[in-house]
Amino acid sequence: MKTDYCIGVDFGTDSVRSIIVDAHTGEEKASAVHFYARWRDGLYCDPTKNQFRQHPQDYVEGLEQSIKKCLAQAGNTVQANIVAISVDTTGSTPVAVDESGTPLALLPSFSDNPNAMFVLWKDHTAVKEAAEINEHAAQYGGDYLRYVGGVYSSEWYWAKLLHTFRVDEGVYQAAYSWVEHCDWIPFLLTGGQHANTIKRSVCTAGHKGLWANEFGGMPPKAFFSSLDPRLNKIVERFPKTVYAANQPAGRISKEWAERLGIPRTTIIGIGAMDAHMGAVGGQIESYYLSKVMGTSTCDMLVVPKNEFGDKIVKGICGQVDGSIIPGMVGLEAGQSAFGDIYAWFKQLLSWPLQHMLIKSDIADAEVTKKLMVDIQNGLLHELSKQAAALPLSEHAELSVDWLNGRRTPDANQTLKGMISGLSLGSNAPSIFHSLVESTCFGARKIVERFQEEGVPVKGLIGVGGIAQKSPFVMQMLADVMQMPLKIHKSEQTCALGAAMFAATIAGVYPSVERAMETMGPGFGQEYYPNKTRKELYDRRYQLYNQLGDCLEKN
Repeated sequence: MKTDYCIGVDFGTDSVRSIIVDAHTGEEKASAVHFYARWRDGLYCDPTKNQFRQHPQDYVEGLEQSIKKCLAQAGNTVQANIVAISVDTTGSTPVAVDESGTPLALLPSFSDNPNAMFVLWKDHTAVKEAAEINEHAAQYGGDYLRYVGGVYSSEWYWAKLLHTFRVDEGVYQAAYSWVEHCDWIPFLLTGGQHANTIKRSVCTAGHKGLWANEFGGMPPKAFFSSLDPRLNKIVERFPKTVYAANQPAGRISKEWAERLGIPRTTIIGIGAMDAHMGAVGGQIESYYLSKVMGTSTCDMLVVPKNEFGDKIVKGICGQVDGSIIPGMVGLEAGQSAFGDIYAWFKQLLSWPLQHMLIKSDIADAEVTKKLMVDIQNGLLHELSKQAAALPLSEHAELSVDWLNGRRTPDANQTLKGMISGLSLGSNAPSIFHSLVESTCFGARKIVERFQEEGVPVKGLIGVGGIAQKSPFVMQMLADVMQMPLKIHKSEQTCALGAAMFAATIAGVYPSVERAMETMGPGFGQEYYPNKTRKELYDRRYQLYNQLGDCLEKN
């Protein structure tokens, strides 16, 4: 039997994960995680300003170390039969590069400059610029925002570029181009020498960069120059051709083949955003909303082109032909905070542990440290257990989930979250219940927007760590949505999706759909809506909408 192995690399917010998969069976042979050292230490970030930057060296080190750890686990036979590598990354996470395609932060003169680093997806420093883009698009005409839901977000490519260039003249002068993370990694692995040769992904270009076939590429240069002349050199250098993830970026360079110890014949695939490849790894189906649930959510939907017609879905993160599965229209929505909200509440409750318990001399330092870690590790589990036991009440605490702004429907990153209905009887489990409920209501809002725009949603697919590990959240999601929710078996769907694309570009499969069928492990747990809770959650959802409307108006 022929032996071919593929590597899928998933660049997340906190770490990079690599897996090696048997391309013919989908069997995982090895996996490894590398945590970003500079990010872990909080370098180059300022949460008070919504500034989140990542140093390119963290990505380079993570790429090399995670793959090497995998290869060491898998052994020489696997190592000698690696046929392809594909990567996914967070997005929109762009960076300024020089003419050689090198991120400016890798140059000595910019090595500690946050503006010369990758601007992480969750960075919201460009709120003002996003508002300008929206106002400018409305005045300019041409409806150039129609394929990104009609609203441009501060989380996306052009807003981040404009903000960076305005606040840092040195970066503006040194920048030759502005490149997404998922496009730069394949360029790095293939030994690219010039920024003009970077192959851009249709995934990021379409969903975050305003690229569309209908525009012949980007909107006209005058659209950008009349907004700000600083954009001219970037739009001029953006290629007219973009690529789907089932196409190769090239073969691995001699340098990287030697660094990793894999064959020079290894093919490197075009990159894509994590949730898009995660939807493939999670075996997405037409009209099923694939919810990739982590710190935020990315909600992915695919519809065959001939069935989608000429619909324009308002208020989402874009509709792009081939951004998820070639030949289908990929639709993206999502919430700016999901697991981040639970993590925030955990951090809030942990304040006494971190600032008082650690200083206590009642027990020795080692015991105190172990106690603190034990409590923190079990906190969300116990909150979920206690919250699940609470009686449901129409008048319980009610929250709005905009703690990191609103991604969809109708992006607005200036919005803030809210907890209402507090009383002296409120406690940690009841507040946690309202926070989880708010994230489920935010998810329902997205489904309703698709339905209102003529795109039916038949069911839900849960992907990611929260889907795997939190039955309380998943059952509430099914109840609030009144839809079945099936959970994909893989714990690493993004990396697995990348491996599926790698197997496709290597020629093991004629299409990524065939790769999904063979390499996917299928679904495990399934949650069904509790019909007795429908009426109560419908009333609570209406209150959530009213509270959100009030919050937004004020």
